[in-house]
Amino acid sequence: MKIVPAILPLLLLAAGCKNGSENAPSRIQVSAAYDTSDKTNNFYDNTETHFLAVPEITVDGEVANPGKVDLSTLTTHSVFVKETLLDSTGSDKFVGAFRYDGYSLFDILDKAVLKKANSKEFNPIIDLYVEVRNARGDMAVFSWGEIYYPVNLNRVIIANAVSRIVPSKTRDLWPLPQESKIVSGNDLITERNISNPERITVRSFPRSFAVTKGLTPMFQKYFEIYEGSRMVAEIAPDIRNAVTYNTVFYGRGKGIHSTSPFKGDLLKDLLQKYYPVTKENLRTGILCLAAKDGYRCTLAYSELFNRNDQQEFLLIRTKAGEDGGLYRVFPSADFFSDRAVRSLSGIYLIK
Repeated sequence: MKIVPAILPLLLLAAGCKNGSENAPSRIQVSAAYDTSDKTNNFYDNTETHFLAVPEITVDGEVANPGKVDLSTLTTHSVFVKETLLDSTGSDKFVGAFRYDGYSLFDILDKAVLKKANSKEFNPIIDLYVEVRNARGDMAVFSWGEIYYPVNLNRVIIANAVSRIVPSKTRDLWPLPQESKIVSGNDLITERNISNPERITVRSFPRSFAVTKGLTPMFQKYFEIYEGSRMVAEIAPDIRNAVTYNTVFYGRGKGIHSTSPFKGDLLKDLLQKYYPVTKENLRTGILCLAAKDGYRCTLAYSELFNRNDQQEFLLIRTKAGEDGGLYRVFPSADFFSDRAVRSLSGIYLIK
């Protein structure tokens, strides 16, 4: 596809050096290695690559080994994004189509030793999330699950390079970013793509739940909706079984559970009126899905309401009186079944 000179991997590596290093680009550098004559079947390498300076990245929060990240040891990944933001009226505004190359949060956090603040109450890691900040105070939030549990990994990166994906007929040249940014490849509205991220903070969901292991019978005929500490609704929705997902249901701990299909309705459609789409929610909203026995997991607001891959979360209604009922959640995007909360008792949104 690309006419790739031997020096290109070195240029990509240099682009990830810390600001202040003699090898770090002061603004952007441009690579001449691209498929100008469209001789290959790759649509994503037909324009020049612009390298972006990446600031020092620090990991802190609920980890035993906080500190700077050595980006020079990490592999780069590519994501392809049709960037679209909310304008002042709340409408969608297309910004441009780009290929971003950079370092994934999966790799950046891979060697972080977790030290959960609530580990005595709830040891599983699926209630964790990360806050990504820049020096200007902008923040984007990602659940631990969307980084480490999906079928498709390495979809959230800190970009050190960008190239346009230019339409062959109109030849539109979208304005190029001038700074590194966090890029969330699964987001429809790309408000989480904040510029120059430099701090990644790991947190567990800041609400306590009573945990009763082995609770039986475990049945909850309704669940509550919270925004912050305020309960906004108590609902027991009818389920039309509008969606069917065939799956191999496989847990990280116990392995195979079943190969039966899941039938339910899109969770986001049932919750939309309680949690509207706003720039703040898209960037910093984090939800917790809690079960009657205290089991829970986090979902980023954008992960639930703002997907571009149609790998949605289902709400399923089980048989009345069934242990582990009445409502459960199926995370279709996940490789593992761990975020399939059953006996759902509450959904909590914080920002």
